Amino acid sequence: QVQLVESGGGLVQAGGSLRLSCAASGRTFSGYAMGWFRQAPGKEREFVAAMSRISTYYADSVKGRFTISRDNAKNMVYLQMNSLKPEDTAVYYCAARQSIVIVRTTHDYNYWGQGTQVTVSS
Repeated sequence: QVQLVESGGGLVQAGGSLRLSCAASGRTFSGYAMGWFRQAPGKEREFVAAMSRISTYYADSVKGRFTISRDNAKNMVYLQMNSLKPEDTAVYYCAARQSIVIVRTTHDYNYWGQGTQVTVSS
């Protein structure tokens, strides 16, 4: 069982930066693929980024602006978001997948956090 708690969301102007954090419980955290997803009002939840122990994968819309990282010793996952745009506004969710293989589909992730709001003003 894995529990995930996100933090770090907020209001930022376009062009600014935010760093999201996800605290994970569980003794086998290092064996999980971790992902970040987001959901804007009226839209489906979409993939943002994912990371296994050594590989990363990004949505085209955030590639070059966002960076996912993890600290297995602290059971933490991060999403550094730079050059934010108004279209990045959404609730951001941390997710864990009981596999070392990273994927971008929501139904393949076993555990989810409660989400943190990111709002980018123009």
